[in-house]
Amino acid sequence: MSARAESLVSTSAGESRELGRALGRVLEAGDLVALYGDLGSGKTVLAQGISVGLGFDGYVSSPSFIVVNEYAGRVPILHIDLYRIHDTAEIEDLGYRELFFGEGVAIIEWAERAKEFLPDERLDIHISIDAPDRRTMVLYARGDRHARVKSTLLKLWRERPQDENPHD
Repeated sequence: MSARAESLVSTSAGESRELGRALGRVLEAGDLVALYGDLGSGKTVLAQGISVGLGFDGYVSSPSFIVVNEYAGRVPILHIDLYRIHDTAEIEDLGYRELFFGEGVAIIEWAERAKEFLPDERLDIHISIDAPDRRTMVLYARGDRHARVKSTLLKLWRERPQDENPHD
């Protein structure tokens, strides 16, 4: 099932983190979130929120130099940054099967670098920079499970009280 794209707009890093936190609350073991966007678009900020929503209470940093950070939440969280990966052999060397198809939730920054390795079932989020404090996030659900994740996230996000719209 390939559901239609849905767009959300964030007007601050805090709002992007809160969106990620809402997403993390609905993710389950085996889910994969593929993040796309230019440098500085907010992929790591979104990953920080997702990790909090999954129950991790520590600091989440971009694993650009070490490629993978693992965090303990209600399920294992694998935060993968493929920025410094440039060929498929490097992805194979990472052990992508265990990372992308594992027991936890995988969050992949620069997912376009692993497009041929990504599972068919996933949530793709394309982030574009519209202005210094404005990001558009386009969500594409790949498969029935992730269509339900997307639908639940959109419902939670649209029904949130407006005073939960953090700006920082």
